[in-house]
Amino acid sequence: MTPDSVDDIPPQGIDLFAEVACIWEVNARKVGNVYPGVSFRNTSAVDFLLSAAAIRNIFRFPGSSGTARLIEYAVRETRATVGQNTNLGIVLLLAPLVNAHETPLTFRDAIRAGLQRLDIADAKIVFEAIRLAKPGGLGDAPEQDVRNEPTVTLLEAMRLAADRDLVARQYANGFADVFDFGVPAFTEAFAQFGCVEAAIIDSQFRWLATYPDSLIARKNGIPVAEDVQRRAAEVLQLGGIATPEGRAAGIALDKQLRSDGNKLNPGTTADLITACLFVALRENKVTPSTPFRWQVPDWL
Repeated sequence: MTPDSVDDIPPQGIDLFAEVACIWEVNARKVGNVYPGVSFRNTSAVDFLLSAAAIRNIFRFPGSSGTARLIEYAVRETRATVGQNTNLGIVLLLAPLVNAHETPLTFRDAIRAGLQRLDIADAKIVFEAIRLAKPGGLGDAPEQDVRNEPTVTLLEAMRLAADRDLVARQYANGFADVFDFGVPAFTEAFAQFGCVEAAIIDSQFRWLATYPDSLIARKNGIPVAEDVQRRAAEVLQLGGIATPEGRAAGIALDKQLRSDGNKLNPGTTADLITACLFVALRENKVTPSTPFRWQVPDWL
């Protein structure tokens, strides 16, 4: 993809921020997720890193395509690069953020305005992209199932799914959970720990303790997702990763999440964290050169 004119060139760093957010997320030693040295049966950290590079190419010139087309192109580029779905949730979350044109609006208002413009044609494009990605644990939807042609706008379809899917919920509420919960959780943890990785890990426990993970719920049922939520809350009650007791509880939770073929992978939470990292970078709360590694002897 190339820009049609100089006006189509995005603010410096938008595509970089998207790639850095993806790189940071997969490199952080989060419970139940892939990170360097810890893989799933057919997926390694390299697959996620290649996917990050692939979607940066798509997000380089967001003004030349609508949000739905960005999602479609990113899904296709990811499959061409790694041959599987590694980042559908990330792409669905990042595309409206990358494509938000701010002047004269604020960033958040521009996001809301972009979501309001999504129509039935956009829904058809995104439904097809989701089918192409073949996400795990998709299940059946009572209304506007992605296996069928949509009859409502993309925003309306997301609103119908918002009570069972945290990614759809961000479309429905204008990314309120990202801006009002996730980004503050990350920045507060960064102020406490002084590095990105620890802030990501701390954020993961806060997300899990507050919102049952959608992917866990789809694959295993809501009671299982709520049990993970309870155990994440227990980690925080023990002081979280700031205390030896909290870290020990976190390691125990990691073992539970990795049992039975990683069926308890909290993948939606990881996607939401990526969106929060993009916003934090976009709003200059952190920079790509910010210290990353968390130096602690008793963690994963």
